[in-house]
Parts: sequence; C-alpha cells; structure tokens
Amino acid sequence: MTSVHAACPLRDARGQAITNLNLKSKQMNWDQVQGKWKQLKGQAQKKWGDLTSDDLDVVDGKREELVGKIQQRYGIVKEDAEKQVKDFEASCKC
Repeated sequence: MTSVHAACPLRDARGQAITNLNLKSKQMNWDQVQGKWKQLKGQAQKKWGDLTSDDLDVVDGKREELVGKIQQRYGIVKEDAEKQVKDFEASCKC
C-alpha cells in the first residue's frame, strides 16, 4: 500500500500538496518590489529602456509614479502602462 504523500512528491512543511496557487506566493507583491527597489531598478531599466536613471530615482518604488513615467515616455494609455507594471511585478521573484 502506497502512501498518499508518495503520489505527490512536492509538499510543503505541513504536508499539503504544492499547487500553482502555492507557487504564486513566490511572486513579489508591490510592497516587496518597493522595498527592494534599489535592487530591482536595473530590471526596470532593462524592461523600459526609455526610462532614465533619474526617472527611476523619482519613481523610488512607487507604483503609480512608475505607471505615470511609462505613460509619459512611451505615449501609452494608463491601462497599458498598468498592465506592463503588473507583468513586471509578476516577473519579480523573491
């Protein structure tokens, strides 16, 4: 007789099966992005090459400031800038 745990080798500390929902917790939320802004600024510079270092210093991890700078530099609507920032947030791993 095999154990239920043997059927799913990926389990957390409580023995719960790790699912996609559990893995999503590895993504950063914006509070974490803001707290690590100095480290993530380079990634933001790569993603949005038209943003200057000064732009990113002004943003200083503030989400709305970043959305505004992206709108301004790329001439896009707020919804598109919001989506880009959301995608950036999702791509940041803790």
